[in-house]
Amino acid sequence: MSLFAALAFDTCLRKTTSSEQSLLVKSFNNLVNIRKLTKFMTKTLAHPMEKFQRKMASLVESRTIKPNDSLWKLALLYGDEWSFWKKELEDFGFGMQDPISEVLKVEAWDED
Repeated sequence: MSLFAALAFDTCLRKTTSSEQSLLVKSFNNLVNIRKLTKFMTKTLAHPMEKFQRKMASLVESRTIKPNDSLWKLALLYGDEWSFWKKELEDFGFGMQDPISEVLKVEAWDED
């Protein structure tokens, strides 16, 4: 929670009766739980390309691959799984000569 949110919540608690405070605390806890659930669901139900993108970012960070490497170099790392990922990339308009950095720039993997 941000400092601003904590101060606002504290101010609300000070200006309310004990029964209202109890309701505020329950509501706040529900919001926290909803936020945690949303974060979990987003990570769990993420588009396969989003997970692939995170893995590519991790490989770049570990210097296993470079952002300017061509996508075809991933075939060496993915082995038998490469045909699936190659088709996914092509379905989103990427060519095997495109740099990995182009895939890392994608903000949303919406399928139209």
